[in-house]
Amino acid sequence: MRNFNLLFLLVSFFTNSCKITGENDVPPNIILIMTDDQGWGQTGYYNHPILKTFNLDAMAESGIRFDRFYAGAPVCSPTRASVLTGRSNDRTGVYTQGNALHKQEKTISAALKQRGYTTGHFGKWHLNGLVGPGVPILEDDPYRPSVYGFDEWVSVTNFFDIDPLMSDNGKFKEYEGTSSDIIVDLAIDFIGKSIANNKPFFAVIWDGSPHDPFHALAKDMEGFYDLDEESRNHYGELVAFDRSVGTLRDKLRKLGVAENTLIWYCSDNGGLPEVTPSAMGNLRGHKRNLWEGGLRVPAIIEWPEKIKPAVTNFPASTMDIFPTIADLLNLPDTVMTFPQDGQSIKAVMVGNEAQRQKPIPFRFENGGALIDNDFKLYIADRNSREFQLYNLADDPKETTDVSAIYPEKFEELKNQFSEFDASVENSIKGADYSEGKLTDKPYRQGWMTDPRYRQYLDDWVKRPEYRDRIIRENNWDKNKFF
Repeated sequence: MRNFNLLFLLVSFFTNSCKITGENDVPPNIILIMTDDQGWGQTGYYNHPILKTFNLDAMAESGIRFDRFYAGAPVCSPTRASVLTGRSNDRTGVYTQGNALHKQEKTISAALKQRGYTTGHFGKWHLNGLVGPGVPILEDDPYRPSVYGFDEWVSVTNFFDIDPLMSDNGKFKEYEGTSSDIIVDLAIDFIGKSIANNKPFFAVIWDGSPHDPFHALAKDMEGFYDLDEESRNHYGELVAFDRSVGTLRDKLRKLGVAENTLIWYCSDNGGLPEVTPSAMGNLRGHKRNLWEGGLRVPAIIEWPEKIKPAVTNFPASTMDIFPTIADLLNLPDTVMTFPQDGQSIKAVMVGNEAQRQKPIPFRFENGGALIDNDFKLYIADRNSREFQLYNLADDPKETTDVSAIYPEKFEELKNQFSEFDASVENSIKGADYSEGKLTDKPYRQGWMTDPRYRQYLDDWVKRPEYRDRIIRENNWDKNKFF
């Protein structure tokens, strides 16, 4: 009997430790924050030589810091698609920056809206088929945020900087300040309304910083005067972003909702090679390639009521966000499109870290990669099927191909990637959708030549962030504007 009681207590302890949420718990508020082109090494908590990120550091001290967190792709739109769907980007139609997300995809925003959350998107969207500097999203854009489950949105098509022109649910408005300060203030207003209506909130805050062109306020560039002008402004944008994180966390405390608010922060892809000091923390590669420097990004999850501070080397990705939140809220599988490429990392959040169950897959342009805990399969060209294997635990800078040392693991991962690759090809044909085919064929074009935006060009050409692109793409005489 004594042994039985001991076994019962042990089982009960383990079971309860895994129950981060229970049937009677108040559902958490959820905030997803994403920067634009912030490299893995660009935080104070990684001892960056010049950048101080006091608020991110405080968040890392309070939550779980992921030292091996991966964007879904090495460029922005594909990663954003992976956040909303839990799927590798090629499955969703978002092959590269600017592609529109298939409307047949099931999204985390739609799932949470059905669960009773108010849902809001603030900042960069870049999932509606338009390329070029960020402009306001049209009220009737067929790929606007509301199509994917967002009740409210103040958004732009792509990157944006100081004093932007944005779209408030389709109404064009001019705002003053940095992109970071503006969208956090807008999100705070949205959060206040949600609290007043006694509803949980889901806020997606997708910043335009520190994407080029780099424009920072003078006060944010203090301490960077030894750098070249572009790097000085780039790091100034990160200072502004960090300040906005502090503003948000402070306001959540004042509103009395910080304890039960889950904040998940990360970047959308690796850093930029032209910035000094290095944005990638000396990892190999950078934005637009599948080396660690192009995929590994800073990430933190903070949820004071439920998770304890920790630092983890567990490999996780933006594809895990939807499955994890669905697991936390006990959402049915029907809210997702399958196959899912991410997995729930709820166990990591309660300290039960183990080996990752499902490898993290990547397809971008002709390349590919597969991360299976310590090992990474790298494919420079999927057509030629030239594979390399790296042991990231021993060799995080990816200097030595170890395929000859681990032949069994090498063959195993090659086979897994081939299966994944074939599965994606089926997804591209529409096999994952109930219709068994694609019902929409999204365009990808520059807004500068889009007939829907023609009426605005005469005014927008006067704006410095748009002028050069409008003149160049429309073959206008630049002498008229200088």
